[in-house]
Amino acid sequence: MEAKRVDHWLRRAGQLLLAPRCLACGEPGADGLDLCRACTEALPWNRAACPRCALPTPHGDRCGACLQAPTPMTATYAACVYGLPLDRLVPRFKFHQDLACGRLLAELMTRSLATVERPDALIPIPLHASRLRQRGYDQALELARPLGRALDLPLLERVLIRQRETAPQSELDAAARRRNLRGAFAVQARDMLPAHVALVDDVMTTGATLQAAAQVLLRAGVQRVDAWVCARSP
Repeated sequence: MEAKRVDHWLRRAGQLLLAPRCLACGEPGADGLDLCRACTEALPWNRAACPRCALPTPHGDRCGACLQAPTPMTATYAACVYGLPLDRLVPRFKFHQDLACGRLLAELMTRSLATVERPDALIPIPLHASRLRQRGYDQALELARPLGRALDLPLLERVLIRQRETAPQSELDAAARRRNLRGAFAVQARDMLPAHVALVDDVMTTGATLQAAAQVLLRAGVQRVDAWVCARSP
């Protein structure tokens, strides 16, 4: 009887220690997420958006920019709009080594993208080697790994490379972002490329990075490139 009581309290202690905790406000997590119920209900899911670039639109119609000049991506899926609490969680993951935030963001992507058309493989947007050494991890890869496992999709880690170091995109306007990425990406191991891939990244702002990577893949023989991102700037 004493052994059973001890075992019960050990299990209870483990549950308390490992219980999910909201990464946004510190309250107990809910529904298996490191988000409380209130923060989960406040998530800005991107449910009505342009199918080509994921820009939020009133009825999920194609946006004016894509009607005039479609992106090289056939489809873009963004789990959320970039706003509270994503605008707190993403920088913590991307710039402050908070990998717990990365796991939460990957789970949100998994839940949101589980029903969209599946590609043959996922390709994370790569960091340049110097930026990778500085940061210590590639945020897109950290999202793509659990996403691929959860959705049973192959992950192609080294097919797309960033061959030229570029200035941080957040410091540039839209035109400068496009110039900044010219010649930045290259494809290696072309024989490994499937017909349909999805690029994975954390946040899509103007889409310049994803478009530059998609163009390189299409020139290398990929027939369709989609984009899967955690959040889309409105």
